[in-house]
Formats: sequence, C-alpha cells, structure tokens
Amino acid sequence: MDLENKHDGKRTARGPETDADPQTPVLRISQLDALELDSALEQLLWTQFSQCFQNYRPGLLTPLEPELRALLQLLLWRFTLYSSNATVGQSLLSLRYHNTLSSSPRFRPLSRRQKLSLLLLTAGPRWLQERSHSLLLGLSTGGPMSEGGLLQQGLRKCLNLVSSIAQLTSLINFLVFLRKGHHPVLAERIVGARAVFSKPNVVRDVTYQYMNRELLWHGFAEFLIFLLPLIDTRKLKARVSSIVYGREKTDGAAAPEGQGVFKECGLCGEWPTMPHTAGCQHVFCYYCIKSHSIADAYLTCPKCGVEAGEPKLVKMEVEMIGR
Repeated sequence: MDLENKHDGKRTARGPETDADPQTPVLRISQLDALELDSALEQLLWTQFSQCFQNYRPGLLTPLEPELRALLQLLLWRFTLYSSNATVGQSLLSLRYHNTLSSSPRFRPLSRRQKLSLLLLTAGPRWLQERSHSLLLGLSTGGPMSEGGLLQQGLRKCLNLVSSIAQLTSLINFLVFLRKGHHPVLAERIVGARAVFSKPNVVRDVTYQYMNRELLWHGFAEFLIFLLPLIDTRKLKARVSSIVYGREKTDGAAAPEGQGVFKECGLCGEWPTMPHTAGCQHVFCYYCIKSHSIADAYLTCPKCGVEAGEPKLVKMEVEMIGR
C-alpha cells in the first residue's frame, strides 16, 4: 500500500509538470493558424495525389473528386486526430483537443465518439455540397412538372435553406469565437472539443527576421499605394510606346511609308475586320477599337502612343491589275 501511495504521489506530482492547465486560454490567432495549416496540408495532399494521374486523360478524377477528397481527409483523421488527439496544425503549434463535456478540471482527451462526430461534421457537409448537384440530377426522370422534377426542386430548395442556415450559424459561431476565444469552428462547439496547450509555458515566438520582413513589406506597400495615384499612367504608357516604336520606325526608314499598316490590326494583330482609324496612321478592327475605347476613356494607340479619338472608317482605293 505504501508503495502504491508513493507511486500515486509521483504521478500526481509529475502530472502538472508534463500536462498544461486546460484552463489556460489559447490565442485566437493560434487556433486560426492551426485551421489554416490543416487546410494547406489537405490541399498539398490532393495536389500530390492528382499529379500521380497527370499522364492520363484530362478529367479522369473529376467524377470521383468529392469521394477522393473525403477519403484523403479520412486518412488524415485516422493518423492525426484519432491517434494523437490533435490535428497536424495543432501539433505544430503545441495544441490539442480537450473534452469540455468532462467535469474534471484536468485534461481529458476526446472520446472515440467525439472524434468520429468531428470527422462527420467536418467532411460530411463538404462532400454533400460538392455532390449535391449530381445527386439532384439523378432524381430528374422527366420534365420540370413531373414527379421527379417536383421532387428535385423541393430538395434543391431544402438544401439551399439548410446551407443558408448552416452558413449563418457558422458566422454567429465565429463572432462568438472572436468574443470569447473558444471554438472557431461550429463542429468543435457541437462535439465539445476545445483547443488547449499540450505543453506548459508555451509562448508564441515570432522571430526578429519575420517581423522585420513584414514591417518592410507593409511599409513598401503603403508607399506604393500613396505613389501610384500620383503617376499619370496614360502619358507614361504613351511615352514608352513612342520611344519603343519610334526606334523601330527609324530603323525601317528605308521601307516605303505606310507599308504593312493596313495588313494588321494595331490591337489584335490580325487582318483588320471593318478597318477604322482613331487619329493616327494605324488601322484597327472596328470591334477592337470600339470595345477598348469603351473600356478605357483615355485609350492610346499601342503602336505610336497617340491618344485615340473617335473611330473613323478607312476608305481605300483598290486597283485591279490584270495578268
């Protein structure tokens, strides 16, 4: 009995050193970063998996993509959350899930039922959203007024209503998370899983180089936002175009003037359809110059940099030479 009491005393004395207090609050940014890391890992796995079939015909995985994504998520769940009570993102940030349904003040891992429920609430709605269109198409056996068509319309309305309610509930849950700092995902609140520290005295360390790089980039971005509106891009573009294409014109001064001008559109480079001019010697398709002038009120010719005016139809005299 004395030995057992000694061993129990050692375990209780060693527990606080190895386990963190589940009541210690976790930073909101750490919980959101864990979710982003999990999402990035899923996307990375899917990219690597799809590259295995890149030499096959295109669209081979498209019919089964929702099921394959769910299968990859199941594998991740089996080897991360099910075995270690933490996702990959949480493990990198020294976090894990704590069972909030337990009345014990100490750390309690999730039960199997909670882990399975968390998987179903995470992967199930995503699979249903991606597969709902094909499932509804399988019910349409006739016209829109047939029994299958009415059933399809009713199911579509129900799915849209359920999706809207789920998105609204997720938004409310996220607002509550920003207020209280627990359960960033609605599935965690339903299951009773809360992210806590897996090690005591965990500090979120941000290196000096990272902070210096972020401050430098934000300062440069703010400088560009302040500088760009002060630059007249239209005149700068016209100046550069005149310099570039002006050199080409001087280099080809020996060629007859106007040679090749009417053979291609100045915007699309093809043979001009319904050729029009816009204030310079170059020719454009009517639809090209009209659409570009509507989109840009200060349009300039990309060939010479002259500001484009009202498009005018080109009139040419064609001389027929007999053989």
